[in-house]
Amino acid sequence: MARFESDSDVRRLGEALAALRRERGLSQAEAGQRAGMTSQGWGLYEAGKRPGLFRPDTQRRLTAALDGTPEALALWLADGTSEYASAPPATGLEARGRVFSGKADATCQLQLSNDDLAPWAASGVVLEYAPGRWPRRDQGCVLEMRDGTVRVRIYERADDAVVIVRGGAGGLTAEEETPREDIVGVGAVIARHDQ
Repeated sequence: MARFESDSDVRRLGEALAALRRERGLSQAEAGQRAGMTSQGWGLYEAGKRPGLFRPDTQRRLTAALDGTPEALALWLADGTSEYASAPPATGLEARGRVFSGKADATCQLQLSNDDLAPWAASGVVLEYAPGRWPRRDQGCVLEMRDGTVRVRIYERADDAVVIVRGGAGGLTAEEETPREDIVGVGAVIARHDQ
């Protein structure tokens, strides 16, 4: 059976994946967790020891864990850059390709007026959040909606079409899918202050 990719091709693709991960400011463990694998499994892809990286479904899964696309991986292979190469260095867990408005260094405060997120945070708690910083899984987040409302939720995951969070009227176990087009801003909660 003929091989369609050489060891050097697999290694170069793994190096491109590693470059995208570093650009996003993620460790191998964080990227692996997002993709549903161990850091060692992720490391094998980056080291070029798993030739399955050439499969489109594998590329979609791994680049989605980096909030990227297989096209960004192809750009790295072609010329060592991605669509984010001209952006400033990452300041936290964020997805520059899908980052929402906000300054990475700015923080805002918001006081909760209900118990939708109890026991994580109850009415009266003041949340400090960083607009524009993408949250990691199980981190609090503030969603600024196109209709002018603001939602405080626990971030679960996201893809190209929706952001999936927990919280709201159904409590912390209720999952909510929000179309990306309905969101104008996202901020990661960085502190909770009891009043």
